[in-house]
Amino acid sequence: MSRTNLVLLLAVVCSAIYLVNVQYESRRLFTELDKAQSEARRLGSELERLKVDKRAQAASARVEKLAREKLQMRVISPATTTYVGYTGPAESAKAAGAAAHAVAPGGAKP
Repeated sequence: MSRTNLVLLLAVVCSAIYLVNVQYESRRLFTELDKAQSEARRLGSELERLKVDKRAQAASARVEKLAREKLQMRVISPATTTYVGYTGPAESAKAAGAAAHAVAPGGAKP
């Protein structure tokens, strides 16, 4: 009978130690979860702040002011606009065709 009592006592002590260990692990995991949630809230608020800053930095009035002050750009007007002409592909094809007909294949002139 005493052997049975000893085995039962050992089982109760082991289960008590296991229960304490499980509770400790549960509390530790809960505190980690709470820390992770607070970090997620902090990062979410920082993301919103950065989005607001991005919108403020990209405002057209701010960009125009920086272009005028730092890059010394100015507003365009027809009086100060210079138009550049473009020679189309037809004109450049004519010039290339004339150069190709000047010398025949094999180096002999036509």
